[in-house]
Amino acid sequence: MITRDELKTIAGNGIWKQNTSIAQILGLCPLLAVTTNAVNGIMLSLATILVMAISNLAVASLRNFIPHEIRIPVFILIVAALVTVVDLLFNANLHELYLVLGIFIPLIVTNCIVLARVEAFANKNPPLQSTLDGVFMGVGMLWTLALLGAMREFLGSGTILGGIDMVFPGLQPIQLLPESYPGFLLALLPPGAFILLGCMIAWKNWLDARAAERNKQKPPAPVATAGCH
Repeated sequence: MITRDELKTIAGNGIWKQNTSIAQILGLCPLLAVTTNAVNGIMLSLATILVMAISNLAVASLRNFIPHEIRIPVFILIVAALVTVVDLLFNANLHELYLVLGIFIPLIVTNCIVLARVEAFANKNPPLQSTLDGVFMGVGMLWTLALLGAMREFLGSGTILGGIDMVFPGLQPIQLLPESYPGFLLALLPPGAFILLGCMIAWKNWLDARAAERNKQKPPAPVATAGCH
């Protein structure tokens, strides 16, 4: 079983405190290359969540049977098997999106986010906590990639949810700016992604600093004292 405090800590670390994209700054290759729109970022993140959750569960369940000396090759083998399944599912069911994401689905195998959580958390914790850690770390990646992709797409082409028809045929992207909008090319290029990512990191640091300052200004809680009779 897992306590509410444990769940809150795992969720908070994955989504915000230890966010892989804007706190730990891991996995920059797909982060900068794939997020030309929100849909690409969301779908790659969902694939990563699936791999992280199941690989964490597998490693946590087998950790007592895996020799310490060969744990890294075993971890990579487990992750590679799961990524192969995800890769085939994308190719079979979302072929157009699969062609867009290209090599970045197979590269989940070497994504330092996945291997870092398997080694740092799943290898030392029970299966349920490890599975939730994989899910929430993936959720943290999902919202950052989705937000970054949405900002790049909005600035670059004036739309949102471009490529949604590759996931749900018949749907069209939302045109937020006039069709005459010339677009801002830098936003769609990797340097633009790098600049926007820097802005997101600065935003997180600013919010964390404000929260820390508020906590300092809070008066200490009164201490109850027992009366003498």
